[in-house]
Amino acid sequence: MHGPTLVNWLLAVLTAAAGAYCLTRLRRTPCATSAAGSHSGPHSDSGSSHTHRRLTRESDAAEALMGLGMAAMAVTGAGVPPAVWALLFGVPATGFLFAALYAPTGRAHRLHHALGALTMTYMALAMTASPGGHHHAAALGAPLLTGTLLLYFGGYSLWAGSRLLRTPAGTLVIGTAGLPRACRLTMGIGMFAMLLTM
Repeated sequence: MHGPTLVNWLLAVLTAAAGAYCLTRLRRTPCATSAAGSHSGPHSDSGSSHTHRRLTRESDAAEALMGLGMAAMAVTGAGVPPAVWALLFGVPATGFLFAALYAPTGRAHRLHHALGALTMTYMALAMTASPGGHHHAAALGAPLLTGTLLLYFGGYSLWAGSRLLRTPAGTLVIGTAGLPRACRLTMGIGMFAMLLTM
């Protein structure tokens, strides 16, 4: 990206840590849920639990890809060909869009992940279109689209932050229970920061 070097490295460290944590969650999910599934009651509850596990795994995989991808983009900048970024993020975005279209359960989550992947593709293409300077790259991007995405990810970060700070009982989330929400907050802030540097 085109921001200050220190900011780029801080962003890379934060998003890489969030992506790595999501990878560990992805590995732990089958073991953690199989024990819970063995005590499931009615068949409908089992089906609902299975759907929830599948959506959780999808989210963990998408957030791992986004976190590690943001870290790589923040460090490498325009050094990677745009076709690589388009393939890396465009394929998952298409998959999430089709899944959201044909499966109503979890549609909002899938649309959010699809929008995130499409935004990464957009930023990569705008950045690599003119690697010599961010002013030219921003001119090649669509300012209205960039502003809309800034509003979305800024609002998402505020929403994710409010969920992280408070539970339904009104108490502060402490410990590992709040880590998935902290990862989502990190992703939203990272996306917002990257859009600002265009």
